[in-house]
Order: sequence, then structure tokens, then C-alpha cells
Amino acid sequence: MSKGTRDMCQGTCSQDTSPSEVTKERGRRLQIKLLSRDPISDHVFEALLHTNIDIDSIEQDFVLDEKWIKEVIKKSGMKFKWAKLSEEKVKENKDAVSRPPADPAVLVPRSPVVTIMGHVDHGKTTLLDSLRKTQVAAMEAGGITQHIGAFLVHLPSGEKITFLDTPGHAAFSAMRARGANVTDIVILVVAADDGVMKQTIESIQHAKNSMVPIILAVNKCDKPEADHENVKKELLAYDVICEEYGGDVQSINISALKGNNLMALAEATVALSEVLELKADCTGPVEGTVIECRNDKGKGPVTTTIIRRGTLTKGCVLVAGKSWAKVRLMFDENNKPMNAAGPSTPVEIVGWKELPSAGDEILEVESEQRAREVLEWRKYVEAQEKIKQDLEVIEAKQKEHHETYKKERESFSSMNWRQRKSAMYRANKHLMATRPKERTEVDELSLPIIVKGDVDGSVEAILNILDGYDANEQCNLEVIHFGVGDISENDIVSAEIFSGLVYGFNVNANKEVQQMATKKGIKIKLHKVIYKLIDDLKDELSDKLSPVFEENIMGEASVLALFHVTIGKKKVPVAGCRVQKGQLHRKMKFKLIRDGHILWKGSLTSLKHLKEDITVVKTGMECGLTLDKEIDIKLGDEIICYEEKEVEQNISWDPGF
Repeated sequence: MSKGTRDMCQGTCSQDTSPSEVTKERGRRLQIKLLSRDPISDHVFEALLHTNIDIDSIEQDFVLDEKWIKEVIKKSGMKFKWAKLSEEKVKENKDAVSRPPADPAVLVPRSPVVTIMGHVDHGKTTLLDSLRKTQVAAMEAGGITQHIGAFLVHLPSGEKITFLDTPGHAAFSAMRARGANVTDIVILVVAADDGVMKQTIESIQHAKNSMVPIILAVNKCDKPEADHENVKKELLAYDVICEEYGGDVQSINISALKGNNLMALAEATVALSEVLELKADCTGPVEGTVIECRNDKGKGPVTTTIIRRGTLTKGCVLVAGKSWAKVRLMFDENNKPMNAAGPSTPVEIVGWKELPSAGDEILEVESEQRAREVLEWRKYVEAQEKIKQDLEVIEAKQKEHHETYKKERESFSSMNWRQRKSAMYRANKHLMATRPKERTEVDELSLPIIVKGDVDGSVEAILNILDGYDANEQCNLEVIHFGVGDISENDIVSAEIFSGLVYGFNVNANKEVQQMATKKGIKIKLHKVIYKLIDDLKDELSDKLSPVFEENIMGEASVLALFHVTIGKKKVPVAGCRVQKGQLHRKMKFKLIRDGHILWKGSLTSLKHLKEDITVVKTGMECGLTLDKEIDIKLGDEIICYEEKEVEQNISWDPGF
């Protein structure tokens, strides 16, 4: 009997029970489902051959009675014990969920949340600077936005607008999508001198996917080469139709740098928000969305959040993703303390036990104990999903195994069990006689890296770029760890273990960490602009590659005649050639080509012109040459003179910017 069948039988009957329970259990019909072409069911069929049951009446999924189950176990040479069937208890769902829609009677008007989107360097942050009279753009590394910024702007007319400034660089697609998902209105900034670009199109798609109305801001209209009408025409191809062309998209020509026409843009935003009739419930538990998160040295884990519902105050207990917080402190975008934050208000929250992820929903719960229950449930659900995925992999492997077993059994279908056993022994005899050999694997090139960033969104953007790495055939790129915060000693230890290096984006490494890295020979790469970090990574990957040799052709000659000369007692074949292109240099390398195929590579033993040894033969001259190996040279063959140069390889990965 096979080990699998024995385990099945013992697993089914593994625990002693009382006589009353035995009687109760005997009232049940124990089941063995016979799966088609399964090794265990084959064994059961084989055992049933030695019983009085009518085999012809047994079909697939036939349920055996208790009597026959006992017979199968007995014929298999084993004993059975009764076992209780335990039912797994369904765990109670303790997750926190959003409240149902509020009663319209309690809704009050709220400020619009406006996301500024567009291509890199089209003036999004400069526009926001002009609206709130600050100098954010001047402080940004490389002149590009690399985080989502959330700001509350007070207009001269008294209205408030919450602006989200999203990055326009190609690397920050996920951040733009997140900005579009929490916004009421999208201001699409397009430079009048540049027109519609790649990230402009992507921003339009994000807005349409989120079903958010668009206001077009044609920037840099003060430039001589500006063509705002051309911008509007280009946008027609992407279903962004301005009012001038019969659509519903407002278009405002502005100059963010000089502050021209910005009030018209603000008034258009306020007018659209009034049409949308934006309202919210300021009462009850808080609901919001994590826009960005980071580790602050003095404050610990900090999230930038937009409140959607309720009013956030100190002491509120919040859950987001698999983290929770008891709000200790709240700050606005200018780092000024806040006591309360209502709907549409951007707020920095201090008090998180761990960093949640950007984009997570924030929900207020009754107590810290309730928050722990929610996190425990979410971790349980995540674990169950992991088990489910693992089971799918296992089932796929089992199916593959059964298919293989089925093919093997088909060849033994006409044999009895003795003949089948003998045939299987002969088939596997060579495997038993051979010892497994040690496998030697060719060392593959790899570059292990650790990525640390200042905020969760920055790390996410970098990892999204690295997900597109497609040059593993040249060098494997392995991200062994990533996280938010400054580079630590643990990062250096991990890099040393894996022989990798550490990349930091908008973070620092203190003096002790740098000294430790220097001592252990670990490189720390600090960058403030994302595309410079990626360029640096490409250089490191290229440095891992071995140099290649490139052939630089110096001359070509055709074989016109063949003859032999006697050197000592040996006849040596000589090829009479004419140089067709370039020149032949005796000290260089040569190859013989016939019909496009290389027949020989090597060097010359002699090169003569009119019986004189020479070093160089130029175009149009004739010469006689001998090779360092006896080759059957024929008329019409080509002799190529070339030199080999060592060239550094570059990684073929193109991140797309």
C-alpha cells in the first residue's frame, strides 16, 4: 500500500472516542471520493477487487459505505480508529468601514479640493506659488516637484480652496493617480510654448478615470512663442473640448511667473465648485485619505491627510491600512499647530504607531482596543489571501503531477499489478543506480540595492520604476530592502551581507553611518532628484558588466591567385591578393571569409610585395600573404584586416525618461 493511502486512512481515523460517540459516528456515512486517475483511488479500486463489492457499479465520485471503507483498510493491512470531524469556526469580521451616506439635512458647504496636474516643468508649482504668495518652486531639488503637496489657499474674495500639487515627472504616475482620486476639480496646466506632452495625456486619463471635471490653464502665455490656440486644438484629440469649441471645459490663459490672470482662474474654480454643490458632513467619526507619509526625526511617523468627513481633533483614534494612531498633534502646511480639521482640510497628523501607505483610507474608531481589533482582522485577511494564493500554486503543481502520473499509468494499463511493479522498477533502475551529481551554477551578475526615501510616495515612485527593469539577462537588479527615513546602521549591515549598495532619496546618513559604510566598503548614494538617482543606478549596473571587444575593420582584400613557395623542405600556400579598401597591416588581426562565413581568424606569418617583406599594403596594391594556419584558400575569398578594441558595456534598461 502506498504511503499516501496509509496517511489518508490514518488521518481519517486518528482519535479514540467514547462508545456513545462511536454509535453516533457510525450513524454517519464516511466518504471517500474516488477521483479519476488518482493514485489513491487506484489503490482503493485495487483493494476492492479483493472484496465482494460489485466493481462495475462503482463510478467516479461514488460514495463508499462504512462497511467497504473498513474492508479497504483491512485489506491494506492496517487498523482504524474513529475520529471526530472538526469544523473550522468562521472568524467574525471586525473591520472598520465607512459610514453610510449622511442625511442631506446635516450636510454643509465645503471648500473644493483642487489638484494641479500636467507635464513636468509646465509651471504647476509656480502657479501655486503665485496663488499663495510663497516660493515653493525655488526650494525644490532640480526645479521639479517630487511629492504631493497639500495646501489651503485663502483667496482675496474670502473663499478657501485646498490645492494638491502633484509631480509632473514620468516617475510619479502613481502620485498623480492618487491626487486625481481624492479631488473635486483638476486644473490641467499646459505650457503654451510646449503644447500637449506625455504626462499631460496621462493626467487627462487620470481625471477621466476618476470622473473629475477639468479646468484648462494655458501657462507661459507671456512668452513670444506661446500659441494657446494650438494647445486647445491639440487637446481636442484627447476629448478635452474647451468652451470656445462647443465643449464644457473652461480655458484660462495665464502667466504663473508674472501672476497674469490668476484671479480669473481662481474665480473659474470657485464657480465650478458652486455648480458641483460640494457639501460634507462635519459630524460623526472622521474619514479621510492619506496623501503622503514620512518619518520625521522629531515627530515620528507623519501623514499628510485630506479630511473627507467629520472633524478631526486631538485624541481621535484612527486606523489606516495596517497602522493606527492616537492623534497627538496636528499641523497645517506651514507647520502651525491646529486644534481641529474639518472636511476638505489638509492636515499633518502626528501619533501613528507605524507608517501607513499613501492612498490608504483613514477611519476613526471608538478606542485603541477597537483599533487593534481592526488591525488584527486586516492582518488575518491578508494571511488568508496569502494562504489562498499558496494553495492555488500547490493545486497547480498537483495537477501537473497528476497529469504526469496519468501518462505513466496509460503505458501500464494492460498489465496486472505484478507486471506493472516490475515495469516501474525497470524504468527507474537507472535513477537508483546513479548518484546525484553536484550542480555547478554559473555565477550570475547581480546588483543588490537598498532604497530609502523621505516619504512613502517617493519610495513608491522609485520602486515603480525598478519594477520595469528588463535587463536581467545582463545583470540582475535585486531590491533587498526599502523603507522611509534616514539611512541607518542596519541598512549598512544588510548591504554588507548582500554585497550591495544603499540609495537614499532626499534623506541623510549621519557621520557614524558614513564612517561605518566607509570601513565596510559600502557605497552610499544620496540624491535629491529622482532621474539623477536612476542615472546613477544605470551607471552602477553598467560597471558590473564585462567589457566587450569590437572589431574595427581597417582593410579588405580579394584573393586573385594561389601559389606555393618552398621554405626549407615545406611547401607553403601563398594567397595573391589586391587590397580593395583601406589597408592591410601585418601586425593586426585577420579573418578569411567565404560566401559570408568566417573560415579562419588569426594573424599573418608573412606579407610581401614584389618579394619584399612589408608592413603595410594600401588600397589598389597587390601582395602575397601567408596565414598562421593551413587553410584551403580559394579564388574569390575575402581577407579582412581588423583591430579589436575593448569597449565598456552599457546596461540596456530604458526607464522611459
